[in-house]
Amino acid sequence: MSLSGIDRRRFLLTSGALAAGALGAPSILRAQDGPIVLGHLTPRTGFLGPLGEYAVMAVDLAVEEINAAGGIDGRQLQILKEDSVNPQTASTKAERMIERDNVMAIVGEISSASALTIAQTAERAKRLFINTGANSDTLRGSDCKRHMFHVETQNVMYVNAEGQHLLQNGLVEGKRWYLLSADYAFGHDLSKGAHAFLGRHGGELAGEDLIPTDATDFSSFMLKIRDAKPDLVALNLAGTQITSFLKQYGEFGLEFPLGGFGFDTASAWAAGAENFRGTWPCVWNHQIQTEKSRAFVKAFTAKYGKPPENQAWGDYMAIQILAQAIRDTKGTDPAAIIDYFEDPATKFDMMKTRDGYFHPESHQLLQEIYAITALPSGEAANQWDIFTTSGPLPQPDQPLETLIADAVGGTCSFSS
Repeated sequence: MSLSGIDRRRFLLTSGALAAGALGAPSILRAQDGPIVLGHLTPRTGFLGPLGEYAVMAVDLAVEEINAAGGIDGRQLQILKEDSVNPQTASTKAERMIERDNVMAIVGEISSASALTIAQTAERAKRLFINTGANSDTLRGSDCKRHMFHVETQNVMYVNAEGQHLLQNGLVEGKRWYLLSADYAFGHDLSKGAHAFLGRHGGELAGEDLIPTDATDFSSFMLKIRDAKPDLVALNLAGTQITSFLKQYGEFGLEFPLGGFGFDTASAWAAGAENFRGTWPCVWNHQIQTEKSRAFVKAFTAKYGKPPENQAWGDYMAIQILAQAIRDTKGTDPAAIIDYFEDPATKFDMMKTRDGYFHPESHQLLQEIYAITALPSGEAANQWDIFTTSGPLPQPDQPLETLIADAVGGTCSFSS
C-alpha cells in the first residue's frame, strides 16, 4: 500500500511504535512511565514582570489539575520554570532545558525578541515551543518556525478586532488619531497595523510618537496630545507603561477618548478604577460567561485570591492544548504533534463561544477576541470588575480568518 493511502497521523504514530519495539521495549516502557517534562520561560522581572507572574501561577494550576486527574495516560506532568530575563538569557536557558533536562516542549514568553531566540533554539533541537504572550506578526511571518505555535494572538488580530469595535462606535471614519507606540517589535507592528486600518477606513493621524520601553514620564507627550486635540488617543504600549500612562493621563486632566491595540487586564487593575479609561482589545478576560471560563476563574481565584489575568489564561491554555495533543497522539513525538496541530479537524475549547484551531500556514491559533470598556469609577463593583466586555469579535457570521487580514510580518515558509 502506498503512503498516500494511509492517514498521515496514524502512520506517524504506528511507525513510532514499531521503532520503539525495535530499540527495546523495556527501556521505552520505562521512559513512557516517567513524567512528561515541560519547560516554562517567561519574564518575571522588568516591565513585563507582572504579566509573567500571572503566567507562572497559571501553569502551576494547569499542571496541578492535570496531575490530580491522573496525569496524561497515567504519566504525571513536571514543569521547570525560569525567568527568561532578556533574549540572550532566554536562549541560554532554553538550550539548557533541552540539553540537560530533556524537556519535550517549552511553553511561555511575552517578549517577541526573546520568543524568537527560544524558537531558534527549539527549532535546532526539534522541540516544540508554544508561545503564550509574544504578539509580533513577524513570528508568524518571516521568522516563523516549524516547531513554534502561538496561543497568544498576533498584533494584526488585535488591530482588526479593536478596529471593528471602534468603527461600530464612530471613532474611525473622518476621525484623527494620536498614536503612541512602544519602540520595539510589538509597538512597531501595532503602529503599522493602525496606519493600515486608518487608511482603509477613512481616518487620519493627528500625531505619532515612538516611546522607549524604559520611559516612565509621559508629561511631554501629554502636552503634545493636548495641542493636537485628537478624536482618539491610541496606545500601543506594553506592560507597566500602560499603567503609568493612564495614571498620568488622569493627572493632566485630559478627556480625549482613549483606546489601543494591545492590552492586558493587569494594566487596568494596576491603574485602578479611578484611572482606567477607554476601550481595549483583550484575548480573554474573567468576565466571559462560558462554563469552562467560569470554572477556570473559580479555580484560579480559590488558589490565588484574585481572578486570572489574560496572560494567565494564555499559559493555562497552552498546557491544556499540549495535554490534549499528547493524549490524542498517544505520545510526545514532536512530528506527530505538529501533524495533529496542523490538521484542520483539530479543534480546541478556548473557554469562548467558538472553538479555536491553528492556522496551518502560520501556526497562529485562530480564536475570538473581545473588547473591554472602562466603567466610570463610581460604577465599578470591585477592584477587578472595572470594565465591561463586548461580545466576541469577529461577529458570529464572520470567519476567524478575517482577524489575520493584512498582517505585516512577511510570509511564513517554515524554511528554517
